Amino acid sequence: MIKAAGVDEVTDETFADVVRGSALPVLVEFTADWCGPCRQLAPVLSAMAAEEADRLKIVQLDVDRNPATTAQYGVLSMPTLMVFVDGEPVKSMVGARPKRRLQQELADVIR
Repeated sequence: MIKAAGVDEVTDETFADVVRGSALPVLVEFTADWCGPCRQLAPVLSAMAAEEADRLKIVQLDVDRNPATTAQYGVLSMPTLMVFVDGEPVKSMVGARPKRRLQQELADVIR
């Protein structure tokens, strides 16, 4: 998995506690080692994790090692970014994007 600095990893086992149990909105990146666009997205997620830590939690899930969660949410393309609010998915985005665009797309869910 392409690790974004400052971004925690979740697994099938920890997903419910970390993501669904979070008081903050959570942005989950479904990623894989072989995903080129995921490499482009890593520095964007690192920057946002540092800047928005008090309003948004960002985590990564390796789709190859965590097939149950990947299948549960119907993720087919990498990277998929899924936003969870109060434990429920409220938004899904596919593909890498620049930081400014991601901030605009998340403006309605960051508290």
